[in-house]
Amino acid sequence: MMRRTRQLLVVVCVAVYVATLGHTDAATRNFIWKATGKQGAVYLVGSVHMLTKDYYPLNPALDSAFKDSDLLVEEADLGEMLSVNSQMQMLSRGMLPSTQSLDTVVSPATFALVSARVGDLGLPIEALKSFKPWALALMLLGLEWQKAGFDPDLGLDKHFYDRAQTDGKAVQGLETVDYQISRFDEMSMDQQDRLLAESLKGADTEKANATKLADAWKAGDAPAVERIVLQDLKEDPQMYQRLLVERNRNWLPKLEALFTRRGRAFVVVGAAHLIGPDGLLAMLKAKGYAVEQM
Repeated sequence: MMRRTRQLLVVVCVAVYVATLGHTDAATRNFIWKATGKQGAVYLVGSVHMLTKDYYPLNPALDSAFKDSDLLVEEADLGEMLSVNSQMQMLSRGMLPSTQSLDTVVSPATFALVSARVGDLGLPIEALKSFKPWALALMLLGLEWQKAGFDPDLGLDKHFYDRAQTDGKAVQGLETVDYQISRFDEMSMDQQDRLLAESLKGADTEKANATKLADAWKAGDAPAVERIVLQDLKEDPQMYQRLLVERNRNWLPKLEALFTRRGRAFVVVGAAHLIGPDGLLAMLKAKGYAVEQM
């Protein structure tokens, strides 16, 4: 579950049914769509937030669309996200009150999973007992992805953010870092317990799953990404609504405003947010926009 959750923000954090994705040749598909309305067009790119050097250079279709755009829009402004203040905020909100400890807020079974995993990683359990379950889940999952060779500095979001800085393109976020943190920090302790437990249960297969997801993304295989990312998440309707559907609905009016601009926007969000019946592509199509996979 946490594996898919992070892929939702790692992709997670991404189906429009195959018939709605356009008729692009399977050999040349990319995880990018062009949405066209009466007043303009917007590029929508599904991101994997951590990649390896093997996935670069990117397909020319992504580079061409980026060059054709004057504005980069991402889930959050990475400049804000990478600031010292935001990093400190994440750390502060991820810590339990001094009167609590991880072993007292999660079930004995979940804490046993934590103890076993951190022991394998050679981490000190006493220091980690100060973390809230959601924060520890994200940290441990990030370590598993990095062990598999995936690097956040090579994620698609960071890649295009760096290019926008170099090229002098404007950058904006669809939501604040504070709101992103709240999606986890405001979960009930039972939800956090499940999140942590499920992330640990899937840790041993994380490398294979990460590679499978990244390969499907590189191939532009939206149905495969949907199966990998969304299938299990939908089994927890509350989590599905909280991490995916609610955010997509919040973003939709902001995306629609981009069509009225004189220039073109290049939108990069976790791949999970694009695909599926509750994805941004389906939402735009339902409102009359033409959506074509490039």
